[in-house]
Amino acid sequence: MVQEIYIIDDDESSILVFKELFKNDKEYKFISVKSDMIDVALKNIPSIIIINEDAIEVDIVDLCKKIRNDDDNSITPVIVVSSNDDTEHRITILKEAIEYYIKKPVNEKYLYYTVKNISRLLTINRRISPLTGLPGNVQIHAELKKRLANKEEFSVLYLDLDNFKAYNDVYGFLKGDEIIKFTANVILECIHRDVEGGSFVGHIGGDDFIAIVPTLKCEKICQDIIACFDSRVLDFYTPADIDKGYIEVANRKGIIEQFPLTSISIGVVVVDKNRFYNMLEIGEVGAQVKHAAKSVMGSSYSIDKRKTVFI
Repeated sequence: MVQEIYIIDDDESSILVFKELFKNDKEYKFISVKSDMIDVALKNIPSIIIINEDAIEVDIVDLCKKIRNDDDNSITPVIVVSSNDDTEHRITILKEAIEYYIKKPVNEKYLYYTVKNISRLLTINRRISPLTGLPGNVQIHAELKKRLANKEEFSVLYLDLDNFKAYNDVYGFLKGDEIIKFTANVILECIHRDVEGGSFVGHIGGDDFIAIVPTLKCEKICQDIIACFDSRVLDFYTPADIDKGYIEVANRKGIIEQFPLTSISIGVVVVDKNRFYNMLEIGEVGAQVKHAAKSVMGSSYSIDKRKTVFI
């Protein structure tokens, strides 16, 4: 994936420096932008913004504020390069949530690796769910591989929500996002309370979550998650829907259907030593046991404890 990095200067003196520095790094594309064109540039949501303060004709603080106040670029990393060595000036810039202030003259290797390392952090952050802040599939796979390679004994909890689509259809996606964040918090809270350490919670995507715990006994964990979820999820419904115990949704043919309130299903795979060769085998069993949990009305859990003997 090519990362577009915008160089803000009015005399275009910096662009050649960066192109030379990164001439062997084809994944970076540097674009020179004049300060009076910043509004146009921000619409493209660059990966990183670098401001050459000595080469702009606008106030640097105002420019930084404009970048940070733009909703789409509120988390875009910004580097300011300047010959101004006044401490108060630097602090004023950093107060605008600017990540780096690099003083001239600039060591080229320092500048090069600063940009490279920010880029690396961006790549890592893309692997994290922006909604829940939980690790995504890359870290989930790495965690499972690590524990299998170390021949650890652990359990994998596959969790997802029942009737969540119906909830979104009635209450909207923003409310649906709130339930997703709530679910993540419930899982984290219960697992951290029930397991002393060594646990991992990830967000597979949508309403699917995973938890890896260093124990083969998960009954209490599942029971606590369900009890906590069921007692608090009612906060996301209107009193009328709570009284009815269901919500009504029109299907594609316009026929009104009734759906129970959102519940949580948990499928647990017990990974004792030598039971599985790889994480794909764990995932296959996980799909089966989660299906068993979802076949039960309301919040429920199912634990697979079958033993596999390798010859």
